[in-house]
Amino acid sequence: MNKQKVVLVAGATGVIGMRLCKMLVKDKWLVIGTTRDEKKTKLLEDIGVEPVVVDVYDEKKLEEILMMVKPDVVMHQLTDLPEGLDPEKMEDALVSNAKLREVGTKNLINAAVKAGVTKMIAQSIAFVYEPGPVPHTEESSLLNFNDPVYGTTSRAVASLEDQVMNAPFIGIVLRNGLLYGPGTGFDTPVDFVPPVHVDACAHAAFLALKCQTNAIYNVADDDIRLSTQKVKFELQWNPNYRIEE
Repeated sequence: MNKQKVVLVAGATGVIGMRLCKMLVKDKWLVIGTTRDEKKTKLLEDIGVEPVVVDVYDEKKLEEILMMVKPDVVMHQLTDLPEGLDPEKMEDALVSNAKLREVGTKNLINAAVKAGVTKMIAQSIAFVYEPGPVPHTEESSLLNFNDPVYGTTSRAVASLEDQVMNAPFIGIVLRNGLLYGPGTGFDTPVDFVPPVHVDACAHAAFLALKCQTNAIYNVADDDIRLSTQKVKFELQWNPNYRIEE
């Protein structure tokens, strides 16, 4: 009898995380989902996920959990952003989210390595490219780190991606467009950067399970500013994918 595949979804109660967890459960994975909030554990239990309460900055507990679970794959879906990207909270959120991408990613990778994880799939963003010829591809340069508004974000994105791609396991980075759809705070696409529906975004992470080598993918709706040919060709991803309720 084949051993059941085990995946740990870090950030399982987020808008991507919840959708991704449902896909994984349906695909017969044993899904362990992390949350910082004890009150959200029932949300995970109700969809067939085994919840664990841990803060990614608690290195010791995080390591203990991964050593106990021994997941085959870790899904890095951690973010620290206000609901609906509330403009009044975004200045502080950019700082806290940058820390999460840098320090939180380091802690998660260290624990994953010690637990013998063979693959990590991590979310990034597709809208911190340096201005220049479009469409931007995965090889395009990230925004100058000295940019007065988003330089810190770009540096943190680069840190997350470098850490995942250089870890001793298969690393896949999904550069997601700006989310829209249920639970995101945006019912329709917001056009100032390339958008992506949250269902299609979660499906890209699910499809990335088939990757057997390191890769970075842009994940967004069809947009003249961004090339998504790579993810469509290699993962057969469709930006029009929607979850049937």
